[in-house]
Amino acid sequence: MATADESFDQFEDDETPDVAVSESTGPSSGVRKRLFSKELRCMMYGFGDDQNPYTESVDMLEDIVVEFITQMTQQAMEVGRSGRVQVEDVLYLVRKDKRKAARVHELLNMNEELKKARKAFDEVKYAGVS
Repeated sequence: MATADESFDQFEDDETPDVAVSESTGPSSGVRKRLFSKELRCMMYGFGDDQNPYTESVDMLEDIVVEFITQMTQQAMEVGRSGRVQVEDVLYLVRKDKRKAARVHELLNMNEELKKARKAFDEVKYAGVS
């Protein structure tokens, strides 16, 4: 009959790590940290999923997101100047997908508006200090 120590050792190796193991064979293969889990859970809930979605679903979605970002970045580096990703490169890649192109333009316009608002706020803030 097995002792308590032996049966404990049997399950010790079965524990799952806190970080997921990537299945890719690239330079980032092995253990990697989950970067977007919190945001993806919130997005999934916002799009009608359960408030606490399955961890496997979040992990799978994160794998898809990271793969998409990696592919887009690699393609943008091939299109533009080597070693740099610029906004124009991303715009070039999404030019045929109307929804993505519209979203990129929307985000760029919002970014410009935020820059202007911050600048105006800083000018008012520093003008009041004098």
